[in-house]
Amino acid sequence: MAIPAKVKNYLEKNKIKYEVLKHKTVFTAYDLAQTMKRKLNEIAKTLLVKADKKYYLVVVPAHYQVDFKKLKSHFKAKKVGIAKESEMKSKFNVKPGAMTPFGAIHNVEVVADKALLKVRDAVFSAGSFTESLRMKVKDYLKTDNVQTGNIGKKK
Repeated sequence: MAIPAKVKNYLEKNKIKYEVLKHKTVFTAYDLAQTMKRKLNEIAKTLLVKADKKYYLVVVPAHYQVDFKKLKSHFKAKKVGIAKESEMKSKFNVKPGAMTPFGAIHNVEVVADKALLKVRDAVFSAGSFTESLRMKVKDYLKTDNVQTGNIGKKK
């Protein structure tokens, strides 16, 4: 499964430099880190969350987990949770595990944990199980006006 054309088009249209990294089939950020022999803090994990009735993309380093109390506060929401796989398929036409971190592609806002700023380059999901994207974190944060916040915690 190659990188979807809409991801490539989006990156090129926004003049974002990236490198395509081919790898064996992986379904989790942890497996990607193991396969690519990278530290977990260099892998960006993308989750689709639902805050009240609105969807958001949340991006954290792979060695972090989302802190739902912090996320609730960030979104000023009553209820926050990970979106169901069926919602990913029906509303976003994305297979679970293949969500890209680019909100404009999915028509949602994005919030990234500030811990991502501790590395210069990170590996992001490309919407493929066999290819990922390596790019500068500062370039990624410029896409879609990504918000940053303290929304995660170390596992």
